[in-house]
Amino acid sequence: MATAVQKITLSSSRDIPFNKLVLSQSNIRRVKAGVSIEDLASSIARRGLIQSLSVQPVFDADGNETGMFEVPAGGRRFRALELLVKSKRLAKTAPVPCIVRDRESDILAEEVSLAENIERAPLHPLDQFRSFQDMLVKGMTEEEIAAAFFLPVNVVKQRLRLASVSPALLDVYADDGMTLEQLMAFTVSGDHDRQAQVWNAIKDAWSKEPYQIRRMLTETTVRASDKRAVFLGVEAYVAAGGIVMHDLFQSDDGGWLQDAALLDRLVAEKLKADAEAIAAEGWKWIEVAVSFPFDAMRGLREVSGTPLDLTAEEQATIEALNAEYAKLEAAYEDADELPDEVDLRLGEIETALANFDERPVQFDAADIAIAGVFISINADGSLSVNRGFVRPEDVPAVSVDGADGSEIDDGGSVDPGNPTVQRAVVTIGGQMVGSEEDEDNAIKPLPDRLVTELTAHQTLALRDALAGNPHVAMTALLHKLVTDTFQHHSTTGCLEASVRHIFLPVQPDELKNSPSATSAVQRHEAWKSVLPASDDGLWDWIAALDDNSRAALLAHCVSFGVNALYEKADRYGGGAVSAHGVQQRIAQAHRLARAVGLDMVKAGWAPTVGNYLGRVTKSRILEAVREAKGEQASQLIDHLKKDDMAKEAERLLADTGWLPEPLRLADLDGGSAGMDSASAAEGDEDSLPEFLTGEVEDSEPHMVVAE
Repeated sequence: MATAVQKITLSSSRDIPFNKLVLSQSNIRRVKAGVSIEDLASSIARRGLIQSLSVQPVFDADGNETGMFEVPAGGRRFRALELLVKSKRLAKTAPVPCIVRDRESDILAEEVSLAENIERAPLHPLDQFRSFQDMLVKGMTEEEIAAAFFLPVNVVKQRLRLASVSPALLDVYADDGMTLEQLMAFTVSGDHDRQAQVWNAIKDAWSKEPYQIRRMLTETTVRASDKRAVFLGVEAYVAAGGIVMHDLFQSDDGGWLQDAALLDRLVAEKLKADAEAIAAEGWKWIEVAVSFPFDAMRGLREVSGTPLDLTAEEQATIEALNAEYAKLEAAYEDADELPDEVDLRLGEIETALANFDERPVQFDAADIAIAGVFISINADGSLSVNRGFVRPEDVPAVSVDGADGSEIDDGGSVDPGNPTVQRAVVTIGGQMVGSEEDEDNAIKPLPDRLVTELTAHQTLALRDALAGNPHVAMTALLHKLVTDTFQHHSTTGCLEASVRHIFLPVQPDELKNSPSATSAVQRHEAWKSVLPASDDGLWDWIAALDDNSRAALLAHCVSFGVNALYEKADRYGGGAVSAHGVQQRIAQAHRLARAVGLDMVKAGWAPTVGNYLGRVTKSRILEAVREAKGEQASQLIDHLKKDDMAKEAERLLADTGWLPEPLRLADLDGGSAGMDSASAAEGDEDSLPEFLTGEVEDSEPHMVVAE
C-alpha cells in the first residue's frame, strides 16, 4: 500500500497596519555598512512593496496576543517603510502585506531570517542588461531607466551597450564561456559579424585578453586623436556620414573613426582647399601631403622672408600682458604655491606672448615666383605650411658685367679689378653640387675606431635598456638558444648566450661616467649585496625567488652578453670576426634596440668635440649641423677652421637630439639609414649601412704585414 505524501501548509498572509509592526531582535541583519535604506525607500515609493514581510504575533506574559507583530525577516524593508512614515510619505496606519508565521513552529525566527538572505539567487548580469534593453524598446529613455534604478546615466548606457553585443557572444557569456571584461571589449564595435570573426579567431588561443580584442576590432579604424582626425575635426567627419566607435568602459581618447577611406578623402579635400588659398599668393609650386619625410626639404634652397612689424595695437597688447605678468609675479613672490587661478592666468599670458613671437613673414615677389611651399599636417593636427623653398633647377643664375663688358655668372660679390665666376650654391640631398670644395674634404666613411667607440656607447645603453625589460631579455635568450639548437648558425649574433661578459676593448673617456654605466653598476651592486655568500646555497636561493625577481635577475645577467660593437673585419677572412658576422651583429642589435625602445638621446649621448665633432672632417661637421638645424645654420660656421667649427657645432647641436649614423636604428623597410632585413639575412655586404662600406678613413695608423 503506497504511503500518502504529506502536504505542506503555507503560512497565511494578511495586511497589518505599519504601527502594529516592530523590528524583531531575531533579525540577523545587524551590520549597517553598505546597506542603503534610502534607495530602497525610494524604490518602494515608486513601485510599492514588492516582497511581503515575514512576521510573528507578539504575546504578553500570560500568553495572549497583544495585537502587535514583530518582523524577524524583512528588517531592511521595515526600516525603509519606517523612513517613508517619518518623511510623511506613508501613513503610519498604512496596511503592510505580511506573511504571518506560527510562533509555536519548530523553525526558529533566526533560521527564517538567515534563509531569506542566503537563499536568494543573484541576478545574472546578462539578465539585467537585457531587461534594460526591453525597457528601452518599450519607450523608457536612458535617463528614465537611470532614475528608476538610482544609477548614473553612464552606467545604464554601458549596460545597454553590453546588451547590444552579438546574440551569439551573449550566449557564450551566459554559459561562462567568456568573462565580463572580454564582453566589454567587444562593445567597441557594433558589427556583429566582425565580433564573431574576432571571437572565432581567439577563442581557442591561449591569450584572449580584452586589449587584444579591442585591438583586433579597431585595426582598420583611425584613432580620433590621429592628426588627420584632429585636423579635419570629428564633427566634420560625422557630418559627412562617418561613424565613430566609442569604448564606454575605459578611456578611448575620443574613440575610433570607422571609415578610414572617408576620412582620407575629407582630409585631402581640406588640404586642397588650403593649398588653393596659399597658391593665390603666387608661389611657383605647392606640394601637399599628410606628412613628408624628414629630409623632404634637403637639397632645396630656402629663401628668407621678412617678419611683419607689430602694429600699434599689438604692441600695446604685449605691453599690457607683460605688465600684468610682472604684477602677478610680484604679488605672489613669497607664496609657497600659486593659487590655481593665478597659475592658469600666468600660463595664458605666456602662451599669448609666445604667439606674438611667431610673426607672419613677407616674401619678396621675385622669390615667390621661383619658390614653392610644402603643406602638410603637424603632429598636433594643425596645418603645417613651409614657404620659400627653391628647387635646384629653379635657382636663377646671377649675372654681373665683366671688365670687358661681357656678362659672367656670379654667386656673390665680385672684385671689379679681378673678375671671377662664382656659381650659386645649390644643395641636393644635403651635399654641395658644383662647388669648388677640395676632394679631400668630401664626405667619406667614418673612421673604424670612431665607429667602434660610438657603438660602444650603443652597446652599453642597449645593455641597460635590456636589463630593464625582462620580457625582451627572455625573448632574446630563447631566440639565441633555439637558433643554435635547430639552425646551427656559425655566427654568434649580438647576444652571447653563454652568457659571457663582453668587455668593451675601445672606449671613449666619458663612457664610464655615462648614465648607462652608472645604472648598470648600481644594479649589479644591488644584486651582489643580496646573493648568498657561498655557492652552496645559490641554487636554493634562486629557486625560492618569485617570478618577477627571477625575470629581473635573468634580464640583468643576459644584458652582459649584449655585443653591438662594430669591428673591422679581416678582408681575407682570417680575423676573429667576418664581415658577415659584423653585419649580423649590427642587424640584430638594431632589432633588439627597437624591442626595448632604446633612444640614445634619452640614454645620455650628445655630440661633443671629444666624442665626435673633433674626430671627423669639416664636411661631416657641416652635414651634422645641416641635418639638425638646416642649411642656414651650417652656413654660419662653414668659414671657420676645423677646431672652431667643431666647438660651434657642439653648441648648435645641443638639445637637438641629432645622432650620427652608427647610433641611429636601421630602417628595416630599406631606408637610407638602415639595412634591408632580407639582405641582412643573406649576408649581402651591399646592404650594410654607409658607415660599414667603402674605404674607411681612420684616425689611427695601421701596420700592414706582407706574408
